Amino acid sequence: MKNFVFILFSFLILFNYKVYSTAETEIDNFLVSGVMNGVFPGAQLLIAKSNEPIYNKSIGFYTYDEDAPEVTKNSMYDIASLTKVVATTPAIMKLYENKQLDIYDRVSLYLPEFAQNGKDEITILNLLIHNSGLKAWIPFYKTCSNEQDVLKTIYEIGLDYSTGSKTVYSDLNAIILGEIVKKVSGKNLQDYCRDNIFEPLGMNHTMFNPTGEFKKLCVPTEYDGNWRMKQLKGEVHDEAAYLMGGISGNAGLFSTSSDLYKYMSALINKGNYYNPFTKNLKQEKLFLESTVSLFTKKISDLNYYNTRALGWDTKPEPTSSRVPCGEMMSDNCFGHTGYTGTSIWYDKDKDVLIIFLTNRVYPDRSNTTIREFRPDLHNKILSLY
Repeated sequence: MKNFVFILFSFLILFNYKVYSTAETEIDNFLVSGVMNGVFPGAQLLIAKSNEPIYNKSIGFYTYDEDAPEVTKNSMYDIASLTKVVATTPAIMKLYENKQLDIYDRVSLYLPEFAQNGKDEITILNLLIHNSGLKAWIPFYKTCSNEQDVLKTIYEIGLDYSTGSKTVYSDLNAIILGEIVKKVSGKNLQDYCRDNIFEPLGMNHTMFNPTGEFKKLCVPTEYDGNWRMKQLKGEVHDEAAYLMGGISGNAGLFSTSSDLYKYMSALINKGNYYNPFTKNLKQEKLFLESTVSLFTKKISDLNYYNTRALGWDTKPEPTSSRVPCGEMMSDNCFGHTGYTGTSIWYDKDKDVLIIFLTNRVYPDRSNTTIREFRPDLHNKILSLY
């Protein structure tokens, strides 16, 4: 499957390979090693410093096949759980700013059926910082047929632990946040984010359920031999999001590194935005500075040690597994990862943004080598810049 000679030859042409050592070449070489070692067939990497891109490359191919198309700047990746912070979280931020909801409101105020079986005290804040008491994960595809079944299952379950007692990262929290956006705004997550985030920022390659030419641009993820029995391309990898019609608070968004930079640039620039890839820049405001600050800082006033911000994570505690942002990332950061092999991390102290998109789940999800590759990549970037 992996014709390494073909891949290496293609990369030498693609990168106009030079033997001298520069920061850019070091990163180029490291990305090539990722393909050569089967970590992923291709990737997009964008690095920005002082809110300006200093490295923006697409490398590799859509798959490991010899006739696979090359990844380009317009190739669209299934960004998986980055949906939580690129769609769901900013939608909640906009509704919060517009005083259409408060993060301390109970979820049952907007979704009364959610209050069943001890869940009546859960707030929007609990969902955002993943200490709601909901289970980490449910294999909905085994028992559910559609969106209504998924929501009914969440509404009817009880608590898995006491609300507010600890952090348990859960897709269920984000699914419910997406439903709150729909209930409050009168629009589904796709339409609300398109109108209030993606179109204003010029994120023309960011969407749920891509069709037509956009679907052709999508990089394939996994061959689902367990449930859907087909190769997934332009169709959400996450099973729960698929049951939700491809539009869910936990997953479903497709995007590019350049589009994600436009969004992150607004957060880094205190809520202000402009299109950094065009001339005649004009500043606009996406969020208030106070809102950005509120949602991207670690919540510390809890009765346990916490690394979560609102929607976002900050540098996780060291465990037996390596931290995905790399050990050199400062504690003053925020970011998130996606199951398909995607991530966004911003180091506030070092003022370095790293957007890294891959389809490491091609051809299947058993490949977990990105768990070592990604922190090494981040460490290398932070040591060079």
